[in-house]
Amino acid sequence: MTGATTTNALQMFAQSEPGEHRTLIVTLFSVFVAFTLAVTVWAGRKTKDATDYYAGGRSFTGFQNGLAISGDYMSAASFLGIAGAIALSGYDGFLYSIGFLVAWLVALLLVAEPLRNSGRFTMGDVLAYRMRQRPVRTAAGVSTIVVSIFYLLAQMVGAGALVALLLGITGEAGKNLIVVLVGLVMILYVTIGGMKGTTWVQIIKAVLLILGTLLITILVLAKFDFNISQLLGAAADNSGKGSAFLEPGLKYGVTSTSTIDFISLGIALVLGTAGLPHILIRFYTVPTAQTARKSVLWAIGIIGGFYLMTIALGFGAAALIKQETIIESNPAGNTAAPLLAEEIGGGAGSTGGAILLAMISAVAFATILAVVAGLTLASSSSFAHDLYANVIRKGKATEKEEIAAARIAAVAIGAVAIVLGVFAGSLNVAGLVALAFAVAASANLPTILYSLFWKRFTTQGALWSIYGGLFTSVFLVLFSPVVSGKETSMWPGVDFQWFPLENPGLISIPAGFFLGWLGSMLSKDEDATGKKYAELEVRSLTGAGAH
Repeated sequence: MTGATTTNALQMFAQSEPGEHRTLIVTLFSVFVAFTLAVTVWAGRKTKDATDYYAGGRSFTGFQNGLAISGDYMSAASFLGIAGAIALSGYDGFLYSIGFLVAWLVALLLVAEPLRNSGRFTMGDVLAYRMRQRPVRTAAGVSTIVVSIFYLLAQMVGAGALVALLLGITGEAGKNLIVVLVGLVMILYVTIGGMKGTTWVQIIKAVLLILGTLLITILVLAKFDFNISQLLGAAADNSGKGSAFLEPGLKYGVTSTSTIDFISLGIALVLGTAGLPHILIRFYTVPTAQTARKSVLWAIGIIGGFYLMTIALGFGAAALIKQETIIESNPAGNTAAPLLAEEIGGGAGSTGGAILLAMISAVAFATILAVVAGLTLASSSSFAHDLYANVIRKGKATEKEEIAAARIAAVAIGAVAIVLGVFAGSLNVAGLVALAFAVAASANLPTILYSLFWKRFTTQGALWSIYGGLFTSVFLVLFSPVVSGKETSMWPGVDFQWFPLENPGLISIPAGFFLGWLGSMLSKDEDATGKKYAELEVRSLTGAGAH
């Protein structure tokens, strides 16, 4: 949802009086980019081998990695989109926060520790331990790159729209130049700094986002004497919907389709998080599985605190700003948080409002840069380690060659993201992010869980699960309202949709699990003695032999 949020968000900035705002915004942008590039160069000098480049030398503590995971996970959608959903839909909007947070329990209980023990740098390492290397690494690499590209495209389009609106750029050439510049900065982060540089960028971004959100939360609560009941009451009254604003059913449950669609989205969010490539590789940056578990606990605490603060942002916007004003600025409510910041800073045209507005803009931009760096690193690492080193070179590549391939892949993937971002600038990219979560939950998660916990799982099962989940989710989204048939579709002028749900998770996720089971049952058991599974089980549970 990140790209859609940022693409549609902040429309009001283009129509506000941004003369003094622009100076502040450009200054903050420049300071952040210059500082993080300096950190990246510093980290790059410490990158000596493949472990440094892919996993940051496994040198990060649980707290540091927890912050970095938070920085990777808390997107502009969290800051802008959820606040807007709450401001317009009350209780139902807050369900997004719950879904994003609950997703971490799946990662903590099922994935974090076994994955850290079983793999080396990528998801493909876990699968290849028990199965035929070349086919499963190819499938894992393809899935990782597809998920990352969809997510990455959403970020690039969002970055172009955000910065163009903030700087008052209306020409297509100017917007395209912004996309190119964001892509170049992203490529520099990854090629120079590797995992160390990217991790520090994510840590800095997480701290900025938490501090920015905390400041606005405190200012909002101060308006209501730090009385939550008073805040919620004012929000209900100002919304024009009364007590219904604080009860379920305002947005979801109106029709049976909307209810099913929400269930489908919720399943994709909760299960997809544990299969997102840029989240999975974070578990390899710590020295032990225990530290990986601690980092997830830290992440749950940080992310949980952040999502609690979205209550103040969303209901604060509902209490202090008329819904008509929010909707006029952006129909989806994505400008609620910026409008709130400007309001509590003193209102439009005030110095305080301009400062808070510039601060939120810089934080949103920092969020985009940190997330695109993580996505680029995940996809380039998978290409170099899974496809180049183990499939193309059949394990004969040196570490130096592998790192060179990863850097070349980062440039190539960055270039693809830039080109697609330029051509997709006018599209609604909500479907791209929904697809990223759906593919991760439909293809990656079933394969990981089967590989770790099912003795009978085979290479054919892994291939059917990954490719089947990938195809099913892409196919259903192509014929959903996300692509055609609605004003908010990618192509609103045509209508060839027949699948009623905007998120395919309800169908594609069970399909991924079923195909993994069916493929395994229809193929010969490659590990009839259970020896390889027993070795992986011991390794995943105890860490014996882990890198």
